[in-house]
Amino acid sequence: MFVQRLISGILLVLVLAFLLISGGTWLWAGLFIISEIGIFELARVFSVEKSILAAAGYIAAAAWYLNMRLSFCDDVMLIISVFLLIVLAIYVFTYPKFHFDQIGAVFFAFFYVAVMLSYIYRVRSLDQGILLVWLVIICSWGCDTCAYCSGMLFGKHKMTPLLSPKKTIEGAVGGVLGAVILSMIFGLCFSKQLSFSGGRIAIMAIASCACSLLSMVGDLAASAIKRNYEIKDYGNLIPGHGGILDRFDSVIITAPLLYYILSGGF
Repeated sequence: MFVQRLISGILLVLVLAFLLISGGTWLWAGLFIISEIGIFELARVFSVEKSILAAAGYIAAAAWYLNMRLSFCDDVMLIISVFLLIVLAIYVFTYPKFHFDQIGAVFFAFFYVAVMLSYIYRVRSLDQGILLVWLVIICSWGCDTCAYCSGMLFGKHKMTPLLSPKKTIEGAVGGVLGAVILSMIFGLCFSKQLSFSGGRIAIMAIASCACSLLSMVGDLAASAIKRNYEIKDYGNLIPGHGGILDRFDSVIITAPLLYYILSGGF
């Protein structure tokens, strides 16, 4: 199991590295595919993955990503609003085929997966985005890895015993500190390319602390959904890790916050 998890993890990192380094069409297409799979996984939790309701979600995600490339709609809230009206219309005209929790789940899946994950592309599109985009990974997967190691070594006090019994306060602290240290090392290594002074590296450390804390919220929120609906994983696409949402739950939450920090004059 460990070997399988390790191999699939390495392959996942290599694929993601290729997408992040390539940027442009490759990253856009990769995130689009990941988003569609993620929506499918979440829709499957509510048993609507092959329904007209889920199809509306897949189309809405396609429209969102096409707009990122073609810019046919300046006001992106229009896409979100139209999609909401469509799912409500499906709810009304197919009643009582769908329950409201299924309607809410598909709308949530579109926003949670497609919209929020697309911010990785936005970060990559910033000046020096080829470097800055790695902060998304450091603040999410870096935090997750450091939290796992810290929890294994020092974990004694349960953080959320009912939701995730294996997660500890010590692990969470280690995860945040680890992400901050990794971010500072990253900033020092690329300080010339990014024109980072000591003060900006310190600010980046604070931003990394906030993003890593938020990444844990994303991880636990995804776990809470699984607990509510009594599933172990969202899928088995990534052997040893689960589905797309099992692996990208923290990234989904981290990317938007980091984008607004970086694009706000950081």
